[in-house]
Amino acid sequence: MSFEFNYELLVVLLVLTTAAWSVAARDSYSATVGFVSYGLMLAIVWMQLQAVDVALTEVAIGSGLTGLLLLGAAARLRSAEARVVARPSIALRVVAALACTGVSVGLAATVLSLPQPAPSLAAEALAALPATGLGNPVNGVLMAFRAFDTLLEKVVLVLSLVGVWSLAPDLGWTGRPRLLHPFADDGVLAFLARTLPPLGLLLGLHLMWNGADEPGGAFQGATVLAAMWLLVLMAGLGDAPQVRARWLRVAAVAGPATFLAVGLAGMGIAGAFLAYPESHAKALILFVEVPMMLTIALVLALLVAGPPERTEGS
Repeated sequence: MSFEFNYELLVVLLVLTTAAWSVAARDSYSATVGFVSYGLMLAIVWMQLQAVDVALTEVAIGSGLTGLLLLGAAARLRSAEARVVARPSIALRVVAALACTGVSVGLAATVLSLPQPAPSLAAEALAALPATGLGNPVNGVLMAFRAFDTLLEKVVLVLSLVGVWSLAPDLGWTGRPRLLHPFADDGVLAFLARTLPPLGLLLGLHLMWNGADEPGGAFQGATVLAAMWLLVLMAGLGDAPQVRARWLRVAAVAGPATFLAVGLAGMGIAGAFLAYPESHAKALILFVEVPMMLTIALVLALLVAGPPERTEGS
């Protein structure tokens, strides 16, 4: 057997192992660690499939920020889990296992029944890509051919933040989010929070700018910026902003608002909503991506930070 086959087989086994660990773990913390590992293994699978943009998103969102959210939830549930004595009955476990097996078999059968080669619009997208001025077909699809979907996704992201903030008590709206894990200001995390953010800022900007022609984009760059900000907050070197701050609310809607404004302008200069004139398409897309990256980074970090809980002086 070739080395490539052995490597792919090893990755498949690791994916299945981490997935089984996440399901079989007896406590939420162990399950979360398994889930994060599972996401990292999936990122390797996406790299093997040459889907670099999806791999970057899987690492940043699927393992990184989602893993951090689940770790926070596990910390909240730890005391409750310690009080749980009764466990699900064997019959309930068997039913759950059969249901999961049925879903897995159904998904596998669906995938295997797809025609070969699978229907695709890749050729049409690549043929139309030069009109966008972009070299990255993924970014071209997201920002031009499916721009309306991308706009709505960013609106949903902002609305999700509003939903999290709505969980705050009335007095919390004058305060700030409270992170769950304070750390010593002279520990390893504080050292990383002092050294990594400048590099993370450069990497995030590079991913956004480079995403026009290579794997990357505003979303991938924003996840790096959000991670750097969260690192500073968790190390105690900064404080989360007050949710009533005007600049915060302006920044939270700057990306979708700019996208919408450019889309409306396209009706006059290109003849359709969210259409770009071919001579200025790339410049307009980059003009949209800069504030959109700011909004995404801000919203992702605040989603992890949670609802405002502290009033001033607490």
